[in-house]
Amino acid sequence: MDGELNVDLLVTYDVETVTPQGQRRLRKVAKICEAYGHRVQKSVFEVVCRDTDKVRFVAALQDAIDPTQDSIRIYHLPAHALDDVEHLGKPRPIDPRGALVI
Repeated sequence: MDGELNVDLLVTYDVETVTPQGQRRLRKVAKICEAYGHRVQKSVFEVVCRDTDKVRFVAALQDAIDPTQDSIRIYHLPAHALDDVEHLGKPRPIDPRGALVI
């Protein structure tokens, strides 16, 4: 990867779904997140990517939402933070650095 470091991100979103346009935005945001990371809950994704990919990811999300109605939070985590996650309840084994299944 040309020596470029990976960043660990936790992405959460709330997209207005009362209108058909909002429902389309929600599907678009989910598809963008699925292209970059692993869904761990309905509106929560774990993403491990290079800095250059993060720039494209964030730009795609910004283009997909209505900033007056929708909200996306991107938590920048310490390196390899996603390798050590405590999970309670129904098991969902996810390797945050593993291959994406689309």
